[in-house]
Amino acid sequence: MTERHALDAAVAALRQGGILAYPTEAVWGLGCDPDNAEALATLIRLKQRDPAKGLILIAGHIAQLEPWLAGLEAQDRELLAASWPGPNTWLVPDNGRSHPLLRGEHPSVALRVSDHPLVGELCAAFGGPVVSTSANTAGAPPARDADTVSHQFGSAVHVLDGPLGGHSRPSTIRDLRSGEVLRA
Repeated sequence: MTERHALDAAVAALRQGGILAYPTEAVWGLGCDPDNAEALATLIRLKQRDPAKGLILIAGHIAQLEPWLAGLEAQDRELLAASWPGPNTWLVPDNGRSHPLLRGEHPSVALRVSDHPLVGELCAAFGGPVVSTSANTAGAPPARDADTVSHQFGSAVHVLDGPLGGHSRPSTIRDLRSGEVLRA
């Protein structure tokens, strides 16, 4: 379990519009408050990411994603629930809840319920999901440790240290409507 003061400092950074680096299942992630437009823009600038690509929203429990799942049919909810928690990111039709920088140029939003214990603790302490994108600049390999994150981003990010989740590859990405696998 994470030290409480480290978790409290991470949540404070998120609430103040900061960018947070944290370990996920396979690589380190960068995140922010999904409802803070300035933080979303800062994250995209920091990564040098094309804003049209969008970002992932990660949660510790499916209930934390309810505002983004509202309006889905029962069979879609059952499919999502059967794949979570775990390394499965789903592109879910946006119901109007997602900020445009979270969605990018897509009509959907990327959602995942992580099985990483630290992500679960973080989202519980924050009171909802956080943005998750690999901790690297566009085109660079994702960071796999806190030192690499600190070296690459310095004081621009708050680091919540912890171990990776033991997966060798980032999450699979699937489109909920078509079933197409976009990243295996």
